[in-house]
Amino acid sequence: MSGQLTVPGALTTDLYEVGMALAYLRDGMTGEAVFGLFVRKLPPRRGFLVAAGLESALSYLEGLRVGHTEAAAFAEALHRPVEDLEPLVGLEFTGEVRAVPEGRIVFAGEPLLEVRAPLPQAQLAETSLLNLISHQTAVASKAARCRIAAAGRPVVDFSLRRTQGVEAGLRMARLGALVGFAGTSNVAAATAYGIPAVGTMAHSFVEAYEDEEAAFRAFARAHPGPVTFLVDTYDTEEGVATAARVLRDLGHVPGTGCGVRLDSGDLGDLAVRARRILDAAGLGEVRIVASGGLDEDAIEALVRSGAPVDVYAVGTRVGVSADAPYLDSAYKLAVYDGRPVMKLSAGKVTAPGAKQVFRGPGLADTVGLWDEAPPPGTEPLLGTVMSGGHRVAGPAPLPAVRERFEADLAALPEEARRIADPVAPRPAVSGALAELTERVRHRIERRVFGGRAADG
Repeated sequence: MSGQLTVPGALTTDLYEVGMALAYLRDGMTGEAVFGLFVRKLPPRRGFLVAAGLESALSYLEGLRVGHTEAAAFAEALHRPVEDLEPLVGLEFTGEVRAVPEGRIVFAGEPLLEVRAPLPQAQLAETSLLNLISHQTAVASKAARCRIAAAGRPVVDFSLRRTQGVEAGLRMARLGALVGFAGTSNVAAATAYGIPAVGTMAHSFVEAYEDEEAAFRAFARAHPGPVTFLVDTYDTEEGVATAARVLRDLGHVPGTGCGVRLDSGDLGDLAVRARRILDAAGLGEVRIVASGGLDEDAIEALVRSGAPVDVYAVGTRVGVSADAPYLDSAYKLAVYDGRPVMKLSAGKVTAPGAKQVFRGPGLADTVGLWDEAPPPGTEPLLGTVMSGGHRVAGPAPLPAVRERFEADLAALPEEARRIADPVAPRPAVSGALAELTERVRHRIERRVFGGRAADG
């Protein structure tokens, strides 16, 4: 269907991944590797993240194959004879994936996903996995903050015209629904994901008619169901009064879901005036929709002011996660051929071993080793979602993913939920993981530095 996303293929990778995978194959380094994908630190003004992008990542891995066409493209990019790339032909993903389910709230330093596969396969997958998980987690987290700021009022997605690509618009609509948005203007996304489609009109529509009343009446005739009129093309208060008159004349009585949309100016003050006009016309149930550069900060300010806004429509700033458009994410080797490994670079030290996150009440998390016993009163967050290169179950329905998010949001500490100056929980480290980290660090320092400590 038209809303389906394009799944990246083997060529959607950085060139150095190809060179590394080729070297591994030439040297016979095909032992099992464990790579972990995590966020080093949260962006400023974030108290949590919402895990997202897993379904896209699994679709990518299921289709990851290198054929002769891909080998020829790699050879051209590397300026080498195609014969040199022959070792890569036939490579496909046959490994296992463990991951945090989409919709769960996560924090810095926790693995969102771990790949366990032959080293060349796991290496070649790095770039696309980072892209798919990082982008969608960043956007879902921004959208979740809008939900919090709206304090129970519906939020809808108007972002398609401003997202960085139409596929990003499709993803934004899905991610908005994942965190509880009430609808999207994106018809393809509404069709593909079963999200309610919502929309009003553009200023150009009003301008095309002789006056607002003619435009509103024409629009209402074309839409026998509930209508929402854009009332700020010329004078907002006059536009609201005209909308009220048209709604009454055409029999659009309270309770039918009709509304007026405010898209510019002092939205709080205009909402108060619009409410007054509508109430005086006996249209107390006609909704006021606010839009125009909104994000969680603007929504929270309107809610705190008591502005009588019933629905918030968000677009540009949320669709591109404007204040935090990227995550400081990484995909790092943790085990190769049974040997735990780690990185000691200053500021980028990693922890060795396959990992698990154990969650306690109030989203109190402990990062530990995959095979250690869960601390009392905790549950493991990561589960096996792919084995032998194939999903162990079909994609989770969007309502089920939303339920996960709602449950975690309800348990999230208040200081992490704050829009301004949030404080993110800091996961603990299990004793077993701390002990393994020190043991591997000392082993590396003895081998590489002759006992001298690294600068990390």
